[in-house]
Amino acid sequence: MTCPPLPCCSVLILAGGRGQRMGGRDKGLLAWKGEPLVAHVQRVVRPLSDDLVISCNRNQAAYRAYADQLVGDADPDFPGPLAGVIAGLAAARHEWVVVLACDAPLIDPVLIEELLQLAVTGNSAAMVRQGGYWQPMFSVLPRRLLPMLQQAWAAGERSLQKALLLEPVQGLECAEGDRRLSNFNSPDLLQG
Repeated sequence: MTCPPLPCCSVLILAGGRGQRMGGRDKGLLAWKGEPLVAHVQRVVRPLSDDLVISCNRNQAAYRAYADQLVGDADPDFPGPLAGVIAGLAAARHEWVVVLACDAPLIDPVLIEELLQLAVTGNSAAMVRQGGYWQPMFSVLPRRLLPMLQQAWAAGERSLQKALLLEPVQGLECAEGDRRLSNFNSPDLLQG
């Protein structure tokens, strides 16, 4: 039996962080193998969507080359990935939204398609689980979660993971050593 084609999806790349572990530099624009980290992620996801959204709070001119839409956090001072997801879901053109971090250049289309299939089949959010831990920066969300996430934010929740787990989530189990999930969030990792 062949699976039906996956529905159209939006892709949200989160690049709105403070970059504290990078000395305050914008992680998505740091070079790895001669290109900004965001360029590596964008190249993988570009064939999967006609709606690529980047959540960024600075350097919009640099990010514009990699996105169909740019969004920023409603609150100032880098409030965290939940704020970026809320802004991204509000702007997304499709009902399913793939959420990825800008500093995961080893992501591949197979993992994204597995997450999307899991989400669509379960008709709920899907998120990677690795070593017993949820990885919210690798997830697929239905846009219908937006009001719930906005309510969680209004109630003071700032953790993306905790907010997403307020509703049912399908887990995609990945091995602890799965390099596709590597986050390049310290300067020494950029040297490889």
